[in-house]
Amino acid sequence: MAENDVKDKKTKYQKLEDKLVFKKKSAWEQFTDKQKKDAFTLCDDYKLFLAKVKTEREAVTQIKVFAKDKGFSEIGEVNKLIPGSRVYDIFKDKNAALIIAGKKGLSEGARIIVSHIDSPRLDLKPKPLYEDSGLALMKTHYYGGIKKYQWVNTPLSLHGVVVKKDGTKVEIKIGENPKDPVFVVSDLLPHLSSKEQDKRTVLDTIKGEELNLIVGNIPVDDDKIKQKIKLAILEHLFDKYGIIEEDFVSAELEAVPADAPRDVGFDRAFVGAYGQDDRVSAFTSCVAIDTVKVPEHTVVVLFYDKEEIGSVGNTGSRSNYIEYLFGRVLEKLGEDMSSHNIRKCLINSFAISADVSAAVNPTFKSVNDMLNAHLSGYGVALEKYNGAGGKYSASDASAELVGTIRNLFIDKGVPWQAGELGKVDEGGGTTIAVFFANHGMDIIDVGVPILGMHSPFEIVSKADIYSAYLAYMAFLGL
Repeated sequence: MAENDVKDKKTKYQKLEDKLVFKKKSAWEQFTDKQKKDAFTLCDDYKLFLAKVKTEREAVTQIKVFAKDKGFSEIGEVNKLIPGSRVYDIFKDKNAALIIAGKKGLSEGARIIVSHIDSPRLDLKPKPLYEDSGLALMKTHYYGGIKKYQWVNTPLSLHGVVVKKDGTKVEIKIGENPKDPVFVVSDLLPHLSSKEQDKRTVLDTIKGEELNLIVGNIPVDDDKIKQKIKLAILEHLFDKYGIIEEDFVSAELEAVPADAPRDVGFDRAFVGAYGQDDRVSAFTSCVAIDTVKVPEHTVVVLFYDKEEIGSVGNTGSRSNYIEYLFGRVLEKLGEDMSSHNIRKCLINSFAISADVSAAVNPTFKSVNDMLNAHLSGYGVALEKYNGAGGKYSASDASAELVGTIRNLFIDKGVPWQAGELGKVDEGGGTTIAVFFANHGMDIIDVGVPILGMHSPFEIVSKADIYSAYLAYMAFLGL
């Protein structure tokens, strides 16, 4: 039977249903065969990116490498920007920006995509190293919202920088090479946990002060030394890196999962890896801006630190980096650099907060309002607002803004879904959007749904990763 004959046999109300009812459809079903192949190819590159990037500093390094490879020049090295000029900016090694100058003046607004490049982890304390019960250990202070029990008995690598007493800086990366040692927080065995641990609440199964890394066991051969194992570790660090114990005070060392990104599922439909919140947005927005040639409006892709702890500090999105950056761009464009004009540029801009949202975990469906929940593989998550409870601390996009984005995605064939992060009183969370909205610009959250958010191994559908790339590419072309 021909397809047209089937359509003709639909009842009046079946036809009305097709016209009126908003139905979700898997992105895999919307993609052409070529798009499915392209999605897998894109995600192969994405996994290579994730393998190199496990801290905010490493993300900035790779973004800079990408920028230079794609013809972006450091903004300070350019005398004048003309339409199509590509420049990048690095701020304190923890923020970055990619910019392509548009045909219209910046005072008419930019098209901005902003994501964050920090992820939950375990930071070493200023005085981390100690010895106890035949072990050398390092104390940590967790960064961002984690379920602490997920970080025990899993291989961890150590990344970061140490500024030594003489002012020189040493970069550390231990645990990523298969020949490297790894570090671990050891849990209590079930045979002895009934009184000490089993009656704790889930959140307190492992307490913050129990997240201590095992780092050594072999003592120095000298009975006059009280802490022989600790001294042996210090000797190793001094011999290899020139580090003394006091240098930990001026260090940024992060313990992160040592595992490499992997495909997940028989069909390899997912990417599993640490730090996809929110480096999936950083990667896809990088790739998307490279497709832009000479835009109507100046396009800016921003990468921020400190989102996971409230976007605070001089590298968080609450800082004035965006005003500083726009001032530099205005200078290179030969436009008015006054504070009033910078505010005008920001107010007239249009932005996407590119951050992940929650995908439905079928084992724990009850935390979701399924009518407004995001499903893995159904495209980018369009969120009008976020926040907690009664939209507390939310950025709430206008109907006009949502309409513009919705129609853009429909026109460009971008798989998308609309919803929110769980039931109203179940919990919640905010993104960078609220701080950019404070500048008066229109901004909306568009990101990928993620399973196992803030865990050492987050899971994202390749269809959603590719949909994010399509969405950001479409937005930058506005």
